[in-house]
Amino acid sequence: MNYDLLISFVLATSVLAISPGPDNIYVLMQSIVNGKIFGLATVAGLISGCLVHTTLVAFGVSAIIKENDSLFFIIKLFGALYLLFLAYKAYTSKSDLKLSSDNVPKKDLLQLFKQGFIMNVLNPKVSIFFLAFFPGFLFSNTLSTISQFYVLGLLFMFVSAIVFSSIAMLAGSISEFIKQHSNVGLYLKWMQIIVFVGIAVLILASKN
Repeated sequence: MNYDLLISFVLATSVLAISPGPDNIYVLMQSIVNGKIFGLATVAGLISGCLVHTTLVAFGVSAIIKENDSLFFIIKLFGALYLLFLAYKAYTSKSDLKLSSDNVPKKDLLQLFKQGFIMNVLNPKVSIFFLAFFPGFLFSNTLSTISQFYVLGLLFMFVSAIVFSSIAMLAGSISEFIKQHSNVGLYLKWMQIIVFVGIAVLILASKN
């Protein structure tokens, strides 16, 4: 079992969870406008949705691996190219973070959980990202591929839950910090680019 690979996966997941995106920005604004508990309800929904994507990718990719090594190589190549595309998108995006409380409706906890879950499950980009991200971190020659994908999925959910929950709990302080440090978005942008490119290289260098 390659524990270094798992540690690398956790570190990469942490950076990606911290990097500004629609999910963590939504959690931040819910917490600022409606309160921390509402942000946490949103987090619970978003993280729960990841289990659906993990299952789809685990069984789909595992079946392909059993059928054809060449197809698995194509999946890894697609994954690397997709991650390089995400790095390019991050590079061309604006680095300034704009927080707006406009259009943040008041909803109860169950509604926010459902919305977070649906936002995640119905977003095909999450499955595509998992498909691109996970194959480069298969860490064991003894565990089944399905088991490894579930371990990676649960690690992804655990790390993301910690980061997103921290955002919800510290929403006020984070908002003030962003307002006072206009260059924070630039640092997070480049962290994201480096991680995307690094994972793409790892995937291309890894063996089946």
